[in-house]
Amino acid sequence: MSELDYQVMELANGKPVKMWTNGVALEEEARTQLRNTAQMPFVFSHIAVMPDVHLGKGSTIGSVIPTQGAIIPAAVGVDIGCGMMAARTTLTAADLPDSLAGLRGAIERAVPHGRAPGRRDPGAWGNRAPANVDAMWKTLEPGFKRIVEKYPKLAKTNHYTHLGTLGTGNHFIEVCLDESEHVWFMLHSGSRGVGNAIGSLFIELAQQDMRQHIANLPDRNLAYLLEGSQHFDDYVEAVGWAQDYARQNRQAMMDAVIDAARAVIGKAFEIDGHAVNCHHNYVQRERHFGEDVLVTRKGAVSAQKGQLGIIPGSMGAKSFIVRGLGNADSFCSCSHGAGRTMSRTEAKRRFTVADQVAATQGVECRKDAGVVDEIPMAYKDIDAVMAAQRSLVEVVHTLRQVVCVKG
Repeated sequence: MSELDYQVMELANGKPVKMWTNGVALEEEARTQLRNTAQMPFVFSHIAVMPDVHLGKGSTIGSVIPTQGAIIPAAVGVDIGCGMMAARTTLTAADLPDSLAGLRGAIERAVPHGRAPGRRDPGAWGNRAPANVDAMWKTLEPGFKRIVEKYPKLAKTNHYTHLGTLGTGNHFIEVCLDESEHVWFMLHSGSRGVGNAIGSLFIELAQQDMRQHIANLPDRNLAYLLEGSQHFDDYVEAVGWAQDYARQNRQAMMDAVIDAARAVIGKAFEIDGHAVNCHHNYVQRERHFGEDVLVTRKGAVSAQKGQLGIIPGSMGAKSFIVRGLGNADSFCSCSHGAGRTMSRTEAKRRFTVADQVAATQGVECRKDAGVVDEIPMAYKDIDAVMAAQRSLVEVVHTLRQVVCVKG
């Protein structure tokens, strides 16, 4: 154990792995993935591991991978630009209706969610005028056309149709209360179908480019694109576009949530300026330890000194608005949530709807077999996760959910 607040896993043939995992479990399969990734020759300095770390595709979710001269598309993943948005309102708990079912229903009608086909479904948008979505798409469309000129198969993806939609899995929209009973709206989603298609395409291209060498990799999902190659440059362009799409997708949904709440809540309210919109699955160029590097955050949030971020807990657990402390060893990063402790299949096998009802008591949300895989017990203890990263962030607000909309 290091005297610092992180542990270091030294490798004979690779860069060190610095892990902020004191007090939280780390599965052996995730350790293997970390060792494999740290052996890649272009990893810069070390890999930083967040306390919500768990098994992923190729690389662990909850890791920060700095590289020079190459990118691993599978490390970025297929939910490109997935992240969080939160906004504090001038409302307090006393302003909310006694029954929150109507507010939940209004949000569900305002934002297409689940496996809704998006804009192709005339009824998917409820009473919401999609003018903001149309305006957003006009800013995104030129970049998308440039990408499609090189990769025509992407033209058939859900791009325009998914803008302003939530999706499934662990994506959600919540109404929360902070420690002073102020009302917040918070949501979690990314680049939807088009981001998935972009990520999948370039993972495949990386594996094709390395077909003569892929057998030498510790995991074929660590196939990479070398800087200077056409596919590298095209990927940087496409992933940047998908990240922009994800950010605007969250903004479109937040606009819809606010409009829906105004239609239900009798009291007029405003957003008071505490809005945060941050990615936690992405890659971007940054400068660390005096060098220009590509930083891939696969389930991690930027936590530059003074920067606001969001660390959500699981369904029914508390969440946090945090301020970065600019910890250099973590590449100025923090966790993106609690982190799963078991697969969705295992959660459904182990827990029942009755367990879900008990775990989400006091939260207006779905309580059925379709969301048992999101039960809080399938995730790490958020308090332990926060304690393990006290040198990475400070808590600004602690939120508790009162409404949760799941896809």
